[in-house]
Amino acid sequence: MKMIVGIFTSPADADRALQNLQSIGLKKEDVNLFVPGGSERELNALVTAEAEQPGIGKAFGGLLGGALGAAGGMSLGAAAASILVPGVGPVLAIGVAAAALIGTGGALGGAALGDSLEESLTGGRLPTDELFVYEDALRKGRTVLILRVEDDLQEEKARQALLETGVESVDAAREQWWIGLRDAEEEQYTTQGGDFRAEENLYLNGFEAAQHWHRRGRTYEDALDSLRESYATVCSTPAFRAGYERGQKHWNQLNGKYRLAGK
Repeated sequence: MKMIVGIFTSPADADRALQNLQSIGLKKEDVNLFVPGGSERELNALVTAEAEQPGIGKAFGGLLGGALGAAGGMSLGAAAASILVPGVGPVLAIGVAAAALIGTGGALGGAALGDSLEESLTGGRLPTDELFVYEDALRKGRTVLILRVEDDLQEEKARQALLETGVESVDAAREQWWIGLRDAEEEQYTTQGGDFRAEENLYLNGFEAAQHWHRRGRTYEDALDSLRESYATVCSTPAFRAGYERGQKHWNQLNGKYRLAGK
């Protein structure tokens, strides 16, 4: 099995994508939605009993509408959980992945979210090192759709169905994430005497490495063994280390905005 991640700038586009996906044989349990701003009130408006309506698009389209405050009472075959993700805020998680999130007491952060996604998406490989990209999309009010497909043919059909509804790729979302940070990081690095234009890729690699869920909150020295496994000798360069340390500061600032009392 493979995982596909799509990011949508509007819930309406995500809804259309769900309707398109019903024609290629995807099952409800293969679809997961993460909608920003999910509250307990919105979650309680949903009924998570077995779906009585045929078609994944109809069921999940109704669920998306319920999540956004539309009329509740829809009978839906999907688990749902309202969670608070540090650095993001409230998120409504819908689908198989949500089932694992329900037991967290309503709050997830760092390794907990990465672990839960990996465990709940059994049979598929979700690149959790890209978790920060999904989080940034949610912070910007976008909807994240995660699909599990059976084979290459279904993957091709699913990607085509998503393209027809204006999906944004993870690569494009990652680029936008860095564009939003780049000017401030260039100024910071240049002030310290670094040549940002020549060393941007090294700096960016370090910055991204600090966003990976299993390194969040870890100092450069503490994470060095892990960094060497993923980045070989590159992680020893001054530019990479500077990027990593700034990346940790960036994450700590985001995390502090949504830290729960007592956490």
